[in-house]
Amino acid sequence: KWSSVNSPLFLPLIPPRAPGFTAVVLTYDRVESLFRVITEISKVPSLAKLLVVWNNQNKSPPEESLWPKVGVPLKVVRTKENKLSNRFFPYDEIETEAVLAIDDDIIMLTSDELQFGYEVWREFPDRLVGYPGRLHLWDHEMGKWKYESEWTNEVSMVLTGAAFYHKYFNYLYTYKMPGDIKNWVDAHMNCEDIAMNFLVANITGKAPIKVTPRKKFKCPECTAIDGLSLDQTHMVERSECINKFASVFGTMPLKVVEHRADPVLYKDDFPEKLKSFPNIGSL
Repeated sequence: KWSSVNSPLFLPLIPPRAPGFTAVVLTYDRVESLFRVITEISKVPSLAKLLVVWNNQNKSPPEESLWPKVGVPLKVVRTKENKLSNRFFPYDEIETEAVLAIDDDIIMLTSDELQFGYEVWREFPDRLVGYPGRLHLWDHEMGKWKYESEWTNEVSMVLTGAAFYHKYFNYLYTYKMPGDIKNWVDAHMNCEDIAMNFLVANITGKAPIKVTPRKKFKCPECTAIDGLSLDQTHMVERSECINKFASVFGTMPLKVVEHRADPVLYKDDFPEKLKSFPNIGSL
């Protein structure tokens, strides 16, 4: 199967023929938040399918009658092990070229923001196109790379908690990831998003594209202890990831850019009905 997959990187850069995108939501047991995410994503015009990756082996997904009613196919796949890399497995259920990877607690992205992100991805199908921007920096004192989540003018990564990419990268991540990176990610339950950024940048030589001004993504009530990223050691580990991955790749593939894609009229004082994407959130 893998040998029959075509790389999108050397094709003419025109929007793919396959209409729409597949939203892949990785979840463990935050059912209430998951259902809110599904409800919001289902409003996006170009959504073709919802795929929920159920990563909890000790608990069954809710029964079918409890799930939100959506106008597109909704599939739940159950994983054999609780691994972060499960979010990037090339599931047969993904039939579109475009994939939206989204966390089960990203509930504030509007349908306009998501639709606009998809339209940008169609113009740049070889890039990671997403919302949470991050940066890597060289720490001269320590003599190593550092992960930076402060708001800056620059980005070198977009996090796959909310990002579009070509499904081809699922195959690369699963079958062609260099060294022991995939095992490291699964053992540490961290950095699968950084690994995907390294992979795409290394293959394409290009930076990701951050879309829309929004920088806050977690819902206020989701700051419970169950969030992985709230742990302080989580941030330290993410700097470790960058150094680890750079050594495995033998280079630093991430590219820094000062660029963001926004709808042309989104800040202009025009009647809303003249704007394709009137509901673009603020910071």
